[in-house]
Amino acid sequence: MSDITKPSYKRVMLKISGEALMGDQGFGLHPPTVERIAKEVKIVHDMGVEICMVIGGGNIFRGLQGSAQGMERTTADYMGMLATVMNALAMQSALEAENIHTRVISAITMNEVAEPYIRRRAVRHLEKKRVCIFAAGTGNPYFTTDTAATLRANEMSCEAIFKGTKVDGVYDKDPAKYADAKRYDTVSYDDVLAKRLGVMDASAIALARDNNLPIIVFSLDEPGGFKGILAGEGTYTRVQG
Repeated sequence: MSDITKPSYKRVMLKISGEALMGDQGFGLHPPTVERIAKEVKIVHDMGVEICMVIGGGNIFRGLQGSAQGMERTTADYMGMLATVMNALAMQSALEAENIHTRVISAITMNEVAEPYIRRRAVRHLEKKRVCIFAAGTGNPYFTTDTAATLRANEMSCEAIFKGTKVDGVYDKDPAKYADAKRYDTVSYDDVLAKRLGVMDASAIALARDNNLPIIVFSLDEPGGFKGILAGEGTYTRVQG
């Protein structure tokens, strides 16, 4: 592999929201969008990068919304975790259509559709160049999939978390609403927390900070964006100490 194509990371965590799988629909899964994201993952996988993934469940069910409508919070959160398993299975199907061996690893035991989370087994899958999709969050209510992604990234010794969003980085205010919104090239964990920049929830940012794990925020809508950053190009924001 030449230096030009040599990726800057060996093992990474890709965190995407459930909403990213909706496409232009208001709900559920949009198979062509899932397929497009799978192709982006394949390009990076073919560069020799070991990939972990965590996908949210907001396109199907969001625990916080359920509890806001009067549902008991713990039950609502478990329902949200099950939604992430559905998304993980959809992504597994799309990746395997691209001939990438993929394992869905669930924090809630459901042996018929996913492996249980066993850290050493998951590490072995990565060493064998399989993509590992971690589903069902941390297995605990009150924790988001952002926190789950940060936890698993630390456990798997990932070198960075890639947070795929609708915008090409972290801004000081919403760029969709304000034309003068300023994008940060780099921003500290403490600034993200103090300014409530909304990169990830506070517990995920604190966990990343405590373990010095950089978070790279980029646009998932930009074709080749994931690969470009690994090759040292593209537009993104790096959250670090």
